Amino acid sequence: MSNAFFNVPVAKNEPVKAYAPGSAERTSLLAKYQEMYNQNPIEVPMYIGGEEVRTETKKPLTSPHDHQKVLGHYNVGEAQHVENAIKSALEAKKKWADLPWEDRAAIFLKAADLLAGPFRDKMNAATMLAQSKNVFQAEIDAACELIDFFRFNVQYMTQIYKEQPESLPGMWNRLEYRPLEGFVFALTPFNFTSIAANLSAAPAMMGNVIVWKPAETQIYSAQVIMELFKAAGLPDGVINMVTVSGQIAGEVIFKHKDFAGLHFTGSTGVFRNLWRQIGDNLERYRGYPRIVGETGGKDFIIAHKSAVPAEVATAMSRGAFEFQGQKCSAASRAYIPSNIWPEVERIFVEQVNSFKIGSPDDTSNFVNAVIDGRAFDKISSYIDYVKTQADAKIITGGNYDKSKGYFIEPTTVVTTNPKFRTMCEEIFGPVLTVYVYDADKFEETLDLLDETSEYALTGSILSQDRYAINLATKKLEHAAGNFYINDKPTGAVVGQQPFGGARGSGTNDKAGAMMNLLRWTSARTIKETFVPPTDYRYPFLG
Repeated sequence: MSNAFFNVPVAKNEPVKAYAPGSAERTSLLAKYQEMYNQNPIEVPMYIGGEEVRTETKKPLTSPHDHQKVLGHYNVGEAQHVENAIKSALEAKKKWADLPWEDRAAIFLKAADLLAGPFRDKMNAATMLAQSKNVFQAEIDAACELIDFFRFNVQYMTQIYKEQPESLPGMWNRLEYRPLEGFVFALTPFNFTSIAANLSAAPAMMGNVIVWKPAETQIYSAQVIMELFKAAGLPDGVINMVTVSGQIAGEVIFKHKDFAGLHFTGSTGVFRNLWRQIGDNLERYRGYPRIVGETGGKDFIIAHKSAVPAEVATAMSRGAFEFQGQKCSAASRAYIPSNIWPEVERIFVEQVNSFKIGSPDDTSNFVNAVIDGRAFDKISSYIDYVKTQADAKIITGGNYDKSKGYFIEPTTVVTTNPKFRTMCEEIFGPVLTVYVYDADKFEETLDLLDETSEYALTGSILSQDRYAINLATKKLEHAAGNFYINDKPTGAVVGQQPFGGARGSGTNDKAGAMMNLLRWTSARTIKETFVPPTDYRYPFLG
């Protein structure tokens, strides 16, 4: 029996491996990639309780950069599988919630160490194969960020449990952080393996049980996540993975009396629709469900006339085109002052034109494929639209080809219209739109930027003028939940820059921070009086 409050290991960010030519990590990862590419196609089951569930209906898992290559198949579930997953979660709930917190912590700390060691290559290779990330993008996501989520969340959990109220003489006040009453539904995206795992793991760490539906295009690495959880000792039924359509999942989950919370990352439209469904079913639930979502973005870069052109150009090329612009935080619009634009354009175009495009197993490729045919068609339709407009021109890219993989050239649009369609709408691909503004109208351009988009996820200011930085920071207070000074608007690190946005970009509950974990608890105050009164009369009655 526990009779002590234990100190957990101090969380430190996992070092990012460089994968330089000739390095051991590069050789090892590429060997694992080839092994998994050439192995017989795998079959991914659903994980419900302690069972691996297979069905008669299978769908293929392919590589975005080689879409004729079938990596495996996943089993397509139905409503009954969702109901079974809920039942398994609820059956596991009492034992899991009653487990001492240090035992829950140990499971996720073990998962972190397993991922830092024997699972690292497999998780990274799966992300490269099925999500088309290059070695570096896979490393910072599937390995380092997920390791950091596990370790820092354990630390945050213990800080939460330590937070206790004061007690006056004659009484003892205690605060108990209970898991939610019911189960949590985790609905996760394709673009970050770490987010997919964390959206399940963070509520589970606080004693909750989970029904998890990964994105169809992330199921390949989702299986590796489930293998990691199992290897770390996560009990059966705590996290149940179902591969069903979103409509089927929603029809069952949002009408279930024990639905207690939604942990979501995805599009703004889908999130709003889910919120409506939950609202329509409020009378069914035991309590008011927790709704946590990180959604769309139209992330910006604004440069001041004092900015260094090479710094601006690099923030644009990296910020817009790493992982093919499919990061929630990717720069999608840029406001560049007229005085430095010629030099920014020269450097930027030179950088982008030097990008190599192709498969992740060739580590000289900076850009890989977009995730699937639907994304390819949507992004290419925006490029086609730009080509028909008189108030915009393309200065890089503009071409695309899906004959082998879903490849789209990094495309840069320059427009004279600050409300041009691609300045306002989320594209979620390698398309950056630039508006060149009068260098003497910085403040007016800040107002323009703030009112142009419904989103408020990330953004950055580049300037050598501290007054300009201060002005932008104040005027854009609500324009971005993650705001960067003299940097690109991507690359948030767990424990350093908690991530999330507001307005149309979500509930801003900051993944990788204590505030997110608090959302998965329901506090109970306990007051114990040591010597209770024996007479109702107060002194004032005398």
